[in-house]
Amino acid sequence: MKEIEKNEIKRLSDLLDAIRHQQAALSLVDSAEKYAELESEKEKLETEIARLREVHTQKLSKEAQKLAKMPFNRAITKKEQANMGALKKSVRGLVVVHPMTALGREMGLQVMTGFAKSEF
Repeated sequence: MKEIEKNEIKRLSDLLDAIRHQQAALSLVDSAEKYAELESEKEKLETEIARLREVHTQKLSKEAQKLAKMPFNRAITKKEQANMGALKKSVRGLVVVHPMTALGREMGLQVMTGFAKSEF
């Protein structure tokens, strides 16, 4: 679902960019009607892009809230990172968040962090 939203935002942004290029090429004196038409289309695209971005961030926030409510969380050590498969097998329901992912940036993480319902 997230990929579809990203693709839609990209498509709309490309359309918006094309409209801006068309407007730059137009002369206001000769084609004021066409310019106004492009301007209204541009406004519609900008509002739709803003709406899609808001939906995208709300979904991220729901995931972040779900993780923050988990009772146990701690930084993952370098040794555990090296053998992530064993760690995930030993801790049921472990969710690992990297600070460079969108979710990690949103949560303000500085190190790779694990979230779980049971202590680990």
